[in-house]
Amino acid sequence: MGSIHKELKARQRAERDSYPENLSLRVHRALSWLDRAEQDDDPDSRFIFLWIAFNAAYATEIDDRIHLNEQATFNGFLEKLCDLDTEKCIGELVWKAYPNAIRVLLDNPYVFSCFWGHQKGHLTEAQWKHSFDGAKKAAHSALAQQNTPVLLSIVFSRIYTLRNQIMHGGATWNGSVNRDQIRDCVAILANLVPVVIEVMMDNPGALWGEASYPVV
Repeated sequence: MGSIHKELKARQRAERDSYPENLSLRVHRALSWLDRAEQDDDPDSRFIFLWIAFNAAYATEIDDRIHLNEQATFNGFLEKLCDLDTEKCIGELVWKAYPNAIRVLLDNPYVFSCFWGHQKGHLTEAQWKHSFDGAKKAAHSALAQQNTPVLLSIVFSRIYTLRNQIMHGGATWNGSVNRDQIRDCVAILANLVPVVIEVMMDNPGALWGEASYPVV
C-alpha cells in the first residue's frame, strides 16, 4: 500500500520548489495523511485519515471566512479537478469503481442523509425513499452520460454522511453495523485521493486558493 504515497512523495520533492506556496502546503499536508492511512490496517482509522487527506487538498481560507457549506465546497473542487484532468484519470477510476464499491454504496440507505432524517421524524418513509430512488436514478443518468462531476457529488454526499456519523460520535469503533459502508468508502477514497493529489500537482498554475490554517 505504501508505494502510492512514496511515488507521489518522490515527485512532490522533485517539483515542490516550482509550486505556488498554497499548492505546496496542500499537497504536503494531503500526502502526510495519505501516508498515515496507508500504514493502518484498521478500516475506521483509514477512513478518517483518508478523509483528512482529501480535506487537506480542498479546504480554503476563503471557504472558512464565508462559511460555505462543506459539501458545496468539495463539489466545486471536484468539478474543477475533473475539468483540469486532461488524462481523464478521475473519470476512468470512477467508471471502474462503479460496478463494485460505488454501486453498492449508492444502494446503502445508512449513508443517505434523508434516511436519518426519517429516523429523527423529519421525513416520512415515503419521502426518504422517494429521495433515495431519485438520487440513484441521477447517479445512473450521470454514469450513462459519463458526467463524472455529478456522479462524484452524489457519491461524496454519501461519504460525507458517514464522515458526519463517525466524527460526531454516532458510530462505534469496529462496530458490526457499519462495516459495509466503511469498506466501500475506504475503497473509493483510497483510489481517489492519490489521483486528486496527482491532478493538483499536474496543474500547479491553477488557482487553488489559500490553504486553511496557513503555517505561521
